[in-house]
Amino acid sequence: MSLSQTKALGRAADAARRPFRWPALLAPDGHGIAYGGDYNPDQWPESVWDDDIRLMTKAGVNTVALAIFSWDRIQPAEDEWDFDWLDRIIGKLGAAGIAVDLASATAAAPLWLYPAHPEVLPIDRYGHTINPGSRQSWSPTSPVFKDYALEMCRRLAERYGDSPAVTAWHVGNEYGWNNRYDYSDNTLRAFRRWCEREYGTVGALNEAWGTAFWSQAVTSFDQVIIPRHMGGDAMVNPSQQLDFERFGSECLKEFYKAERDAITEICPDKPITTNFMVSTDQCTMDYADWSDDVDFVSNDHYFHEGESHLDELACSDALMNGLALGKPWYLMEHSTSAVQWKPLNSRKRGGELVRDALAHVALGADAINFFQWRQSRSGAECFHSAMLPHAGEDSKVFRETCELGGLLRRLSAAGLQGAALRPSRTAILFDADCEWMTRSETLPSMKLSHWHDVRDWYRAFLDASARADVVPLRADWSDYDTVVLPTMFILSESDAGRVRAFARSGGRVIVGYATGIADEHTHVALGGYPGMLRDMLGVRGEEFNILSGADDGASTAADGAGLGDPGTVTLSNGSVSRLWANVVTSVAPDATVLATYEGTDAAAWELDGVPAIVRHPYGEGEAYYIGCDLDRADIARFLRDEFSGALPAERQSADASAALVGLESESHTDASLIRTRRSTDTADFDFVINRSGQTVSVPAVAGEMVVAYRCDAAESGSPAYALRPNGILITKTAH
Repeated sequence: MSLSQTKALGRAADAARRPFRWPALLAPDGHGIAYGGDYNPDQWPESVWDDDIRLMTKAGVNTVALAIFSWDRIQPAEDEWDFDWLDRIIGKLGAAGIAVDLASATAAAPLWLYPAHPEVLPIDRYGHTINPGSRQSWSPTSPVFKDYALEMCRRLAERYGDSPAVTAWHVGNEYGWNNRYDYSDNTLRAFRRWCEREYGTVGALNEAWGTAFWSQAVTSFDQVIIPRHMGGDAMVNPSQQLDFERFGSECLKEFYKAERDAITEICPDKPITTNFMVSTDQCTMDYADWSDDVDFVSNDHYFHEGESHLDELACSDALMNGLALGKPWYLMEHSTSAVQWKPLNSRKRGGELVRDALAHVALGADAINFFQWRQSRSGAECFHSAMLPHAGEDSKVFRETCELGGLLRRLSAAGLQGAALRPSRTAILFDADCEWMTRSETLPSMKLSHWHDVRDWYRAFLDASARADVVPLRADWSDYDTVVLPTMFILSESDAGRVRAFARSGGRVIVGYATGIADEHTHVALGGYPGMLRDMLGVRGEEFNILSGADDGASTAADGAGLGDPGTVTLSNGSVSRLWANVVTSVAPDATVLATYEGTDAAAWELDGVPAIVRHPYGEGEAYYIGCDLDRADIARFLRDEFSGALPAERQSADASAALVGLESESHTDASLIRTRRSTDTADFDFVINRSGQTVSVPAVAGEMVVAYRCDAAESGSPAYALRPNGILITKTAH
C-alpha cells in the first residue's frame, strides 16, 4: 500500500480508529475532571504514603498515574516478582477515592537485564552502543526486549485487571524520547521489511528514492541501508531519510500496540492510552497516525518561558484537539513551576500555575495532571517542580495546587466534563512528514521549520483578534471556510488535489512560501515553483532567493548569502522577508498582486517589483500565495488588511457574525484576549483568557459565573470586569 493510500485510509477511516473511551473516576457517577499527576511511592518510605494521601485529598486529587518507572521494584530479578507494595498503595488510593491510571512499567528497564542481554541496547548512527542508565535504554526492534516487556504487561493485567481502583492503563511513557533513532542490525532488518511492505518491488523503491543519483540503486531489499554515519561531509538521500522517519514512528507505534494488546487480551474493559509529546519544540512522532490506536488521546506539555508562554500552549492544545477529533483529551503531564532539563529553568509566577491548567481546559482537556505529585529528593529530576514541593505543605506551589483543585471541582459540578470545543472557521494544517522534511540538510535553507511556522500563523491569528484551529493534514477539514498551509514543503498529489477541490468548492486557501515544492517522496514538481499548487495559485517562480536575516545588510558567507548582500528584503506593504523570497516570474491574468518587493535591498537581489503576495480566484473560491517568509506581526498585518471585511455570504457560517475570518459569535475585537467555547447538549461554557501583561477590561457576560480567577468584578454602574494578567473568566449558559 502506498503512502498516499495509507494517509487516505487515515482520513477516511473513523472505522479504523479505536472507539473513544474515557477513564472513569471513583466518584459515584464516575464523572468529573480528572486531577492529579504521576505518583512514585516506590521512591519513598511507606511511612510517607498516608501523608501523601492526606495531602492529595486536601488538594482535590482524584487520579494518579502509577508505576511508570517501577520495573525494578516490581521485578527485582529475572525470576523474582514483588507486587505486595503495589497492592498496598493501590488499596490505599482506592479507599481514598483516588483512581489509578496504571502504567505498564516498561519505560525504564531494570539494570539486571543488560548484562544478560546487551543486545537490547540501541546503537547510535556512528555505531556506538548506547549505555544503560537513563530512560528507554532499549531498541524498539529488539525481540528480546519485547518479550520481557510483554511479560510485564501480562503480569500486571492479570493482577490488577479486575481492581476497581484501576480505571485506565498508561502504556509505556513518552515513546521515542530517548530511543527515537536506533541504528542496530535489528532495525536494519526491520526497515528492509518495512520497505518491502511499503513498495512491493525494488523498482518501486528505486523510483521513490531517486536512486539513480549517486549510484544508489538496489537490486534486492537486502541491499537497503539505513542512514548511519557516512562521513563528515556526507549527505543522506532525503527520500530515504524521510522514509526512515516514517518507519521510526511506525516502529515505536507497533511496540506500543504490542504492549496495549497484551494488556487488552486479559483486561479488555478499561481504556488505554499513551502520552504524546506535543509542543512546538517537540513533536517527534506522527501523532495523527498514533491517535487512531489509543482509546483517548493524552499529552505531556511543558511551557515556553517568556512572552510566547500562553500562545504556545494554546497552539499545542489546538493540535491536540485536532488529534482528538474534537473529543476531550487528557493532559497527562505539565509542571507546577520550573523543570530541570532546559539550559535555564524559569519558574511560574503570578498565577501561571492555575492559568495554564485552566487554559488547557479551555482548549478541550478534561484531565489536568502534573509531573509529579511529590518532588523527588534525589535523581535526575529532583529539581523538577511538583504538586508537593521540597518546601512541603506550607508553600506557594502547594497552596495554588489546592486552589486549582477547588476550581476544577467547581467546573466538574457545573457539568463541564465531556463538553466539546467549538471549532473555529479556519484550519491551520499540520503534517509530521512536512515537519520531518524541513529538518533535512539538503534544502535551500536549513532554517525551515514547518511546526514553528504553524505556531507563528496561530499566534498571528490571535494578534488579529481571531482564533484558528490546528488540524492534521490527513483529517477532514472540508467544513472550514479557510485553510492555511504553512511551509508544507511536500504534498502528495492526493493531498494537493484535496486542497484544489476545497478552493474550487468555495473555500479560501492561504499557501505559505515553501509549500508544494515536492511530492511525498521528495521529488520536485517540475515546471516552476510552487509546482504542486501552481495552477491554483496563479503564479510561477523559477528560483528561491535565500536570505540571511541580518538587518545590517552585511551578511557573511556563513549566513548563506554573499558578503555584503542585504540580509532582508522589504515589501511594498511594509512587511520584511528575512529568510526566503520566491522569485516569481509570471502571474495569471486574473490574479491580483497585493504586495511586491521594493527598495534598494530588493533591487540588489533583482527583486524590485517582483510579486510577493498574490490573490487568485479559483473556481468558487480563492487562493492566496505568500511568496516569502513573514514574521508574526507581518502575518497579522496581512490578515487584518485582507480580511477585515465581511466574509462572503455563501461561506459565512451561522455563527460567524464577526468580521474577521476565523471568528465566531462569541469572538471579540481585543487581541489581548483568547476566547473559546465548550458545549454540551444542555449548556455552553465560555472561557475568556488574558494573553497580555496588562489588566484588560472585559464586558459583562451573560450566564452564570463559574470561575473568576484574577478577575475583579464589575464596579457598580459598570458593565465590565477587570481581568488581570494571567486571569481567566469562565461562565455557563444553559440552553
